[in-house]
Amino acid sequence: KHGSLPAILDASSITGIRTAAVSGVATRALARPDAGDLAILGSGVQALTHLDAVAVARPLRRVRVWSRSAENAAKFAKAAAKRHPVAVEVMPTVEAAVTGADIICTVTAAREPILERRWIAEGAHLNVVGASQPGAREVDSDTVAASRVYADRRESLLAESGDFLIPKSEGRFGDEHLIGELGEVLEGRVPGRTAPGEVTLFKSLGLAIEDVAAAHFVAQRAVEEGVGAELEIGG
Repeated sequence: KHGSLPAILDASSITGIRTAAVSGVATRALARPDAGDLAILGSGVQALTHLDAVAVARPLRRVRVWSRSAENAAKFAKAAAKRHPVAVEVMPTVEAAVTGADIICTVTAAREPILERRWIAEGAHLNVVGASQPGAREVDSDTVAASRVYADRRESLLAESGDFLIPKSEGRFGDEHLIGELGEVLEGRVPGRTAPGEVTLFKSLGLAIEDVAAAHFVAQRAVEEGVGAELEIGG
């Protein structure tokens, strides 16, 4: 309305929360109702927030983590123990982490596929988060080709997602392989999971409007709860 500055917030914290929150929404919308065996690939900030979000979406009975750094994976498991009742098992390989899992979150910095279709259980739901450039991907072509694929935004997926664009360039499928946007599923305009044995894949790339909405929510809550610092800006 007026262009004035209402708040200053830490962008990395907001992004960590909202990225995982969207994956939580995707899990709630697309994972099987009985899903509760979670595998997390990666052990950074997004790993912890994704554990938080998925734990809201589904009751978790088992959690496994894999990371290129065993030390970081151990730190993640220790931090998670303070926040959740389910112990986090540190696994030596990606295959060991995902075998039998019905929810898989990939939150790595990988540029080449670390997750292969042959390791993924029928009926699993995947939140593919890490790679966000046309030349980078976390999952192999067979996984994407075999999955019902959803995006946060159609244009972003078709322009930025190596997970989608690389198998598309191999001739595995066309743009029609994208079922729709997560928002369209929530609105009932696009079908979500249609059978228990389907593999569903949500490709997260992030949207600026999500950051704005999340920051607005946090700023409002801060005012309501009287937290944060008030600054006088201007001369």
